[in-house]
Amino acid sequence: MLRISKLTDYGTVLLANLAANQKAVCSAADVAHATGIALPTVSKLLKSLGRAGLVTSTRGTNGGYRLARDPRDISAADIIDALDGPVSITECSASDSQCKHEDVCSVGGAWQRVNVAIRRALGDVSLSDLVRSNSPTPQFRFAGLPITVENKRP
Repeated sequence: MLRISKLTDYGTVLLANLAANQKAVCSAADVAHATGIALPTVSKLLKSLGRAGLVTSTRGTNGGYRLARDPRDISAADIIDALDGPVSITECSASDSQCKHEDVCSVGGAWQRVNVAIRRALGDVSLSDLVRSNSPTPQFRFAGLPITVENKRP
């Protein structure tokens, strides 16, 4: 199963909170309170997001965090790269591949193409798209058949 880590999920929630408060500088404590994520986790994630250039921090009494770029200019791929590292669904899809079977593998090229397609799709989804509550549900084609991703709303 392809799945982002819990920390990346939380990181996206933090970024969404900062996107909703773009005019303000928010302390880690403010973000933790607003999102319900524990302060140590928020602090750790904000530092990682800062190192990746997705947020900026200001020290001092009125210090805190804010987005480094417009939410439309931060992609889902940027977020995943910052917190989980580059997307690579197989060993040979990674830039630092160490698969000892690569020379004789007949499917590696296909998985690399799938990896590129996933990467492109993640690059096409912005933070702004992620926080839009009324975004349309995406529709895809699998093996030529249309499929719809269901919204699971309470």
